[in-house]
Amino acid sequence: MDRADLLIAWHDHLALSLRRSPHTVRAYHKTAQRLLDALPAGQDWASLARLDAPRLRQHLAERRAEGLVNTSAARELSALKAFLAFARAQAGLPDAVAPRLRGPRVKKGLPRPISPDDAVALAEMVSDEAAPWIAARDRAVLLLLYGAGLRIAEALALPASVLPLGERLVVTGKGARQRVIALLPAVRQAVDDYAAQVPWPLERDAALFRGAKGGPLSPGLVQRAMARARVALGLPATATPHALRHSFATHLLGAGADLRSLQELLGHASLSSTQIYTRVDAATLLDAYRNAHPRERGE
Repeated sequence: MDRADLLIAWHDHLALSLRRSPHTVRAYHKTAQRLLDALPAGQDWASLARLDAPRLRQHLAERRAEGLVNTSAARELSALKAFLAFARAQAGLPDAVAPRLRGPRVKKGLPRPISPDDAVALAEMVSDEAAPWIAARDRAVLLLLYGAGLRIAEALALPASVLPLGERLVVTGKGARQRVIALLPAVRQAVDDYAAQVPWPLERDAALFRGAKGGPLSPGLVQRAMARARVALGLPATATPHALRHSFATHLLGAGADLRSLQELLGHASLSSTQIYTRVDAATLLDAYRNAHPRERGE
């Protein structure tokens, strides 16, 4: 098996078996490619399975010398560990002890939610910046992110077969996990308005959201539309499409939703991923206290 075969097998495992996102597949494939570039030719699964910690630390040190910051280095290490675990499985050594490698400490930042008024204003603002059907499209996408908590990739992966929308929508998220989301009337209406105006036929197996030439809508177009609206409204750079999902979670938690229910709605595999929103909500309350309390204002 040559180097190309190793990379093809790794790519197919990520994309077909694990069904990781295209972004994750590209990043993990590139990490494996860099490791193989740094090793002598003629590697196979068995030789990769036998790589020891000193050799891997050397490779990671070389990557850090290229200017990798802590967050990127942590992602690189995570991808390397996954690739080497796959190598051990392919070599018939799934129970072999993995090299002990410690990644850099990465400070986890809190998500930056947007207020409900600003979230709605963003969706309305994109409606003023494009051709009518494109404006309706962008508004529908943003309302799905805020009103249903979808990731942008999940919204853009929706097939036209979801039409006509009912009160609930089945969404396939990371790791091919499916979840059921209740749809607000305003969200359903926004999608219906778009579907009535889109100039391209919406075949059941085709993408629901289309670009100007009829192909599947690119995330970059949504991001640029939101960036223009954000600037027009004077909102910070943290007001991104993904921030709308954070806002959905934060506002539900503030309204009394429990963590388990929120985990289901967001499609998180682990409750620990959802628990960060308790910190966001506490931070929001603290900001409100500081802004409102006479002592904090110096009165």
